[in-house]
Amino acid sequence: MLINGTQYRSVWWEDDCLCMIDQNKLPFEFSIVRLETFQQVAEAIRHMTVRGAPAIGAAGAYGLAMAARVAPDGSFRSFIREAKEFLASTRPTAIDLYNALEFVYDEVLKFIPNYDHARQVALLSAEDFVRDSAAECLALGEHGADLIEDGDRILTHCNAGALATVDWGTALSPIRLAHRQGKKIFVYVDETRPRFQGARLTAFELEQEGIPHAIITDAAAGYFFWKREIDLVIVGADRICLNGDIANKIGTYEKAVLAKEHKVPFWVAAPLSTFDLNCPSGEKIPIEYRDETEIKQYNGQALSNPGSSALNPGFDITPADYITGIITPKGVFLPKEASQKVQI
Repeated sequence: MLINGTQYRSVWWEDDCLCMIDQNKLPFEFSIVRLETFQQVAEAIRHMTVRGAPAIGAAGAYGLAMAARVAPDGSFRSFIREAKEFLASTRPTAIDLYNALEFVYDEVLKFIPNYDHARQVALLSAEDFVRDSAAECLALGEHGADLIEDGDRILTHCNAGALATVDWGTALSPIRLAHRQGKKIFVYVDETRPRFQGARLTAFELEQEGIPHAIITDAAAGYFFWKREIDLVIVGADRICLNGDIANKIGTYEKAVLAKEHKVPFWVAAPLSTFDLNCPSGEKIPIEYRDETEIKQYNGQALSNPGSSALNPGFDITPADYITGIITPKGVFLPKEASQKVQI
């Protein structure tokens, strides 16, 4: 991704540390965090220093490699298993984290009891996962850009850009490539309450790329649908089920309902790590509930009646029937076919 004229990835390995862009400080401050332990990685995931399903997966992969680095020979297997479970517990809805941890864990187990080699393999497999994730996002962008026509006005929700992945993004990858192809496009950026990922992160990425856009309140999307000023919707996903249902940031479902009512294509873009081949439908996806202060306060400033409680689900489920198609690194597929197609 381009930030102030320099290319960055959201997470990367450097000098035996995991480096990441602190997304809690964007767009007002650009800061890089350096993490030295898997416990620090877990905290960064839990407190959303890094966010977005693929980016969380990448951070988790490196976190498990860091755990392997300090795992004692006498309890190596149990140590990394417990570290894997600890890292997985930080964010329960997005499947990318689980898939990344399982990938590194399975590779490491192949080399036990050669512990020194297993430690090396842990980092190498984490780097393989991260490299493949970035390549997949580029590939899905190439497929998705073909769905965008010159002059299209696009609605997106939450941040599904390079910050949410390793590079390129999911929903933003087709948008980036369409823009680079010279297509004149415009993006409506849902603010995405309560953490403002759209207003703060998506808008930041689009500004850096010079892509025309405007931030709208989450509730304003219906107005622009009604005015027939939205030509297509592209969102990311935190988990895709066998039947094509998806989990994504809270507010996605209502955008899908609006898109179907107004006969506007609703596309989901995701790398292979977002598919959960063991989850039959959206009803089986655990939905993370976050602290009510995210709704009631912002930067310590009260936003609502202090005596009222708040409910804060971080995600919702969009049924396959509301999705036009799923954009993957292997092509664009109907929702109910996608899980089978990506296994080929």
